[in-house]
Amino acid sequence: MQALLLPLRLVAWLGRQGTRAVAVSALLGLFLPQLSALFRPIVEEAIFVLLVLAFLRVDPAAVIAHVRKPRLVGLASLWMLVIVPGATALALSASGLIDDNPDLALAAFIVTAAPPIMSAPAFIALIGLDGALSLALVCVTMLLTPLTAPLIGGALIGDTLPIDAPALALRLALLLAASAGCAWIIRRVFGTVRVVAARQHIDGLNVLVLFVFAVAVMDGVAAQFASNPVLTLGIGALTFAVACAQMGLTWLVFSAVRKDHAFVLAHAAGNRNMGLLVAALGGSLPDLAWLYFGLGQLPIYLLPWILGPLARRAAAKAAMRDESHGVDGISR
Repeated sequence: MQALLLPLRLVAWLGRQGTRAVAVSALLGLFLPQLSALFRPIVEEAIFVLLVLAFLRVDPAAVIAHVRKPRLVGLASLWMLVIVPGATALALSASGLIDDNPDLALAAFIVTAAPPIMSAPAFIALIGLDGALSLALVCVTMLLTPLTAPLIGGALIGDTLPIDAPALALRLALLLAASAGCAWIIRRVFGTVRVVAARQHIDGLNVLVLFVFAVAVMDGVAAQFASNPVLTLGIGALTFAVACAQMGLTWLVFSAVRKDHAFVLAHAAGNRNMGLLVAALGGSLPDLAWLYFGLGQLPIYLLPWILGPLARRAAAKAAMRDESHGVDGISR
């Protein structure tokens, strides 16, 4: 029994460290390239586990509440999947950068046209904000992406974009259904009370799975830094700038809603599931775009730790103010 309790306590301890542990896991991923070959074959399984944990971590009734009052989720989805990538395509086209830098157009496509990362609810839960809103947004945008991504890709890349929209839609729908079904079975077997009581253990498992994902997708980044540190640092800085720009613009656009909800939406907009579109593109990218994809994991893992305290303080003040005025943050 003691041998079993120790790992459980360690997992719970990781869960209590929250975003700090996730940030450390990303940095470890940079310095443990020897594990990449071990973890890369299980990236899809890691994504599936993260979704199951996300469905376990939030109250299903809260997710349904956001979907039944879809104004906020609908507007956020339109902003993320159509307006932001559409404006990016127009700006790059008008500047002539698409013709001169096709790799740049490809990187812009995967970082603006993708839905939020599937682990977004896990990060939001680790921060202590509304994981239900994040999960509802992930589900809706994942189902819409097969419709919007080919249109945006055509504008940015051209008619040669190799995305099979019906196949992608079916794959995403099955992924959502399977992960939600697994979470439902776990709740039925162990009971909702036990699942809620295991919140720290679920957070700890999120940290471990995010570490596996970080090591797998950042394969080659350390070697690239050794051979060309200036380029690597420049691309790394660019990934942070793009993530912060998308988050900041989204925060401003949705500034009228509750501040905790605005941060959830901003987090989703700034942290995109680039791997989904990389897979749709056949799993291969030019070297520069692949380097951006790998380094793009750093803001995903580090920004929640950096911005989390600010988000929690703003959310606490907004919640007190909204409660005193009887404001419903879901329907606004």
